[in-house]
Amino acid sequence: MHTAPLKSYLLIGILMLGLSACGKKDDKSVATQVAAKVGSEEISVHQINQILSRSNTAGVTPEAAKAMGKEVLEKLIDQQLAVNKALESKLDRTPETVSALEAAKRDILARTYLQKIASALPKPTQEEAKKYYDEHPQLFSQRRIFNIQEIVAPVTPGLVEQLRAMAAASKSMDEVAKQLQSKNIKFNGGSASRPAEQIPLELLAKVHALQDGQSLVLDTPQSVTYLRLASSQSAPVDPTTALPRIEQFLSNQRATEAVAAEMKQLRASTTITYMGEFQATQQAATTAPLLATQEPKKDTPNKPLAPMDKAQSTIEKGVAGLK
Repeated sequence: MHTAPLKSYLLIGILMLGLSACGKKDDKSVATQVAAKVGSEEISVHQINQILSRSNTAGVTPEAAKAMGKEVLEKLIDQQLAVNKALESKLDRTPETVSALEAAKRDILARTYLQKIASALPKPTQEEAKKYYDEHPQLFSQRRIFNIQEIVAPVTPGLVEQLRAMAAASKSMDEVAKQLQSKNIKFNGGSASRPAEQIPLELLAKVHALQDGQSLVLDTPQSVTYLRLASSQSAPVDPTTALPRIEQFLSNQRATEAVAAEMKQLRASTTITYMGEFQATQQAATTAPLLATQEPKKDTPNKPLAPMDKAQSTIEKGVAGLK
């Protein structure tokens, strides 16, 4: 049962319920069907379905869906009981509650507007998805699962060149570690198994080009990484499995770009004046992403992999689960 997503959506339900509770009762939507009454307040089947529609119910059996509906109803009853007592205690009039409700209202309105922009965009075609599939064989037709070892050290004069020479000679991780220890250079090491979609696209081509046992060196202004491909296994993804995921990824990508363009245009056409201590930040101001579909910033070509237990790439959001 998908209890975790339901809890998060129930929190949204509390906010929405709180907003409606602060208005006039005459403004409430007429329920077409009542699921329960809590005192004089009604909980409609529509409220239950609305929350369920935001949860992941794909592939859920009718029996499981019915059980989920009952669970949602019990949560809504608990919500209404708490709301009733809050209103009796006039908690809806406290500065903290008024501020929180206004913040929730602003967030909902902003997200609704941006989601309206995203929903108006044309859906990616199957031809576009197939083109993406063909242009990224490392993610699909030639997909591999990589067992990677890393040693990360701070930048030291001459270290990049030394490590590249060791990589060319296919030196082992133990040999690299001993070399760093002999120079009193502190380093961190780790290893992990990662499918192709968990590696940033800009780096994936370099890792994919490695044969088992080969290494490469990645450097940034702050650190240098000795990366060794201990082993790998082929795990291709066929078009039938991949194309629906790719279409979703392309849709998310298109929405991200449209939202970013809209926010840029709104900022350009609106006078925004920073006050007080924030005046100094006016020139460096950037637009914060507001949609859950927002892509993370892409990694630079020579950026090392993220920590082994936390890596997540742009493509992973769109094509995760293609195993």
